[in-house]
Amino acid sequence: NSLNKAIQFKMKKNFRQFGTGFKSYGTALTFIFQNGLWYYFTFPLLFNLLVFFGGISLVNSATDLSIEWAINQFNSLDAPGFWGTLLEWSKESLSWAIWIVFKIAFFYIFLLFGGYISLIVLSPVLAFLSEKTEAIITGKKLKFDLYQFTRDIIRAILLVIRNMCIQSLWVILFFIISFIPVIGWFVSFFGNLIISSYFYGFSFMDYTNERRRLNIKQSILHIKENKGLATGTGSIFVLCFLIPFLGSIIASFVSVIAVVGSTLCMIKEQKDSEVEIISPKEVNI
Repeated sequence: NSLNKAIQFKMKKNFRQFGTGFKSYGTALTFIFQNGLWYYFTFPLLFNLLVFFGGISLVNSATDLSIEWAINQFNSLDAPGFWGTLLEWSKESLSWAIWIVFKIAFFYIFLLFGGYISLIVLSPVLAFLSEKTEAIITGKKLKFDLYQFTRDIIRAILLVIRNMCIQSLWVILFFIISFIPVIGWFVSFFGNLIISSYFYGFSFMDYTNERRRLNIKQSILHIKENKGLATGTGSIFVLCFLIPFLGSIIASFVSVIAVVGSTLCMIKEQKDSEVEIISPKEVNI
């Protein structure tokens, strides 16, 4: 009975926290415009321009080099007559195939890891935004320390890479499960959504844990205890990637809202914990 009650309590807590994290997006968006933080949306805009022009340029260069290498291999064959014509046709077909494969690979990789790429690149901005949000709520302005700020950014990037690696293992597992008809498809699709939401939410919440001076191990334990909140906070960010073509672009803008939302939730959670610790019964004692 005690075990069942403990499980029910954790499930209720996770569902309640998920709802809090999910609803925090609306609260955060209002907070952003009420407090003049809208200009933070310009950073994802710059990031997307960088990814678009830089990524496309990189992919085009890799494609051209691969096509050039493949054509040189064909030219070395130097077949006469019919076989020469066939080789010429094959060169054209292979060039198109390489071009298509590289483009698909670029967009597929960005679809899987675009969120983490945006979190790594935007890490300094998101860290400062989280700090700014807390300063507005609490009225306490932290003194800017470049050394500590740099350490916080490095820590955030390391955690993002850690989460990306662990999530990749889950992606492989769910990919294997997807070969099971019907049930496997269902488990794989929703499993990926839940796991992705948790790890992205983890990254958003850790900015606040950094300022509380929790080390990485303490932050991991704290977020595991509040996995419902982490999953809810990362949920809308992940759902953006389901939007064809524009998903990763929209997600980078949503990351700004997610960081503010997670910060607001974490501050509220801390206040609620303090209220529980200093209960009226304990005060009378």
